[in-house]
Amino acid sequence: MASVLLLNGPNLNMLGKREPEIYGSETLEDIVGRLKKMMEEELGGQLEHVQSNHEGVLIDAIHQAKGVHDGIIINPGAFTHYSYAIRDALASVALPTIEIHMSNVHAREEFRHHSVIAPIVSGQIVGLGSDGYEWALQALVRKLKNS
Repeated sequence: MASVLLLNGPNLNMLGKREPEIYGSETLEDIVGRLKKMMEEELGGQLEHVQSNHEGVLIDAIHQAKGVHDGIIINPGAFTHYSYAIRDALASVALPTIEIHMSNVHAREEFRHHSVIAPIVSGQIVGLGSDGYEWALQALVRKLKNS
């Protein structure tokens, strides 16, 4: 039974209210509920979710994942572009990780084009809205089963 930690960074608690033309009208609670159901009923595992607007909370969750979870899915939000601390935390636990972004960050402002996290993760999904979370979960569970 796979165990996955889902992390969501700053401002993702505002999904459904924040820029719906970019992020859609679905709330984070809707997405997490759908993923937990998918994980339990279709993929035979468990999903823990942590959302925080604070870098240290996410880092603590990453550290605590070692020995508890088999992999991580992370939408680091704005931390994507400058949080070497989150990057180093992910590298230190050495768990398979998929980075996700709901919007196509490469088609947006230039500062969003670079991820300091991308070089140390297993893969990255961008621009596919909330469906990207489902694809990340399926891909991660498949990767874990094939390891």
